[in-house]
Amino acid sequence: MASTTITAATLVADARTRIENLSPGQVSAELEGGGAVLIDIREADERLASGKIAGALHAPRGMLEFYADPTGPYYRPEFEPNRRIILHCASGGRSALAAACLQEMGYRNVAHLDGGVKLWKEQGLPVEPLS
Repeated sequence: MASTTITAATLVADARTRIENLSPGQVSAELEGGGAVLIDIREADERLASGKIAGALHAPRGMLEFYADPTGPYYRPEFEPNRRIILHCASGGRSALAAACLQEMGYRNVAHLDGGVKLWKEQGLPVEPLS
């Protein structure tokens, strides 16, 4: 069996050095101020199990690059390249990788919720159930 030369944890740690990492309080303040779009990259079953942050749009991680590519057939307008975009996942690993990826695609005003929805809830911020 071949050994891995780089781990997922290493990739996430590296991504975090290259992106903007926001606390739940910072994300909440940006959302209250308007202008930022919050993108939930978790899978549908995760969202059903733990709820969602109010106003967050769903874009599963596997489709993110396709939704963010203005030249492609899956492009979604909420991924306007000049718009403030904040990504989140369950605990912050996938969203860190996703934010780094969007930066590689040319997005310059992107950040992620470090600690994800897990830390958001631990800090007493609200989530809503999916209906």
